[in-house]
Amino acid sequence: MRLKDRVCIVTGGAAGIGKATALKFAQEGAKVVICDVNEEAGNAFVKELGEGASFYKVNVVNRQEVQTWIDDVAAKYGRIDVLINNAGITRDAQFVKFKEGELVGQMSEEAFDMVIAVNLKGVFNCAQAVAPYMIKAGGGVIVSASSVVGLYGNFGQTNYAATKFGVIGMTKTWARELGKYKIRVNAVCPGFILTDMVLKMPENVLAAMAAKSPLGRLGTPEEIANTYLWLASDESSYVHGTAISVDGGVIP
Repeated sequence: MRLKDRVCIVTGGAAGIGKATALKFAQEGAKVVICDVNEEAGNAFVKELGEGASFYKVNVVNRQEVQTWIDDVAAKYGRIDVLINNAGITRDAQFVKFKEGELVGQMSEEAFDMVIAVNLKGVFNCAQAVAPYMIKAGGGVIVSASSVVGLYGNFGQTNYAATKFGVIGMTKTWARELGKYKIRVNAVCPGFILTDMVLKMPENVLAAMAAKSPLGRLGTPEEIANTYLWLASDESSYVHGTAISVDGGVIP
């Protein structure tokens, strides 16, 4: 019961890594609050989290919507102990694509802006809304989802890589600014993880992804959730301002 009675928020908590994290936190005694844009999935899942859990439909891109949500959570529960910035999207495309000397495609401005908005501004919005409550309470934990892509880049992911590099930069900056308030700030960099979305990919693509890991397999959402749990708990009380890779050795 490493999170007994702690109020823990998980964004993008209705599926994938966020869902696994919410379940893990509930099992460890936390009062779990999840948000997601998928209202149907969120309402169905929150019933599994037990008494004290809540679901809110929130678009993390909308600053006012985020603030209203956080204010309501703080009023309902009395405090906020942990924020897991997990919500994120992809919209992949090559930066520029040439064929036979001619430009035949490129990443759209819409795809770039959408990923920046959710993956970077969304993290900023949620952390900035939560931080004052943590400061007043004397401390807290903020953990944000980066990616191994945020450490080495990736073909066709200019927008996604930019956000994940950016999350690490914000994490290190907030660690310097918020440490004096006893708020620990860290990031997690998952590798190739078997989420429901990934499982829909062709078998040859999954095999190629697994081959990139020295362990020879993809990770599970539960393995990322375990890392979130450790960072949220007192077991990592001196871990601050870092980005932890959970990738099966993709990055040595």
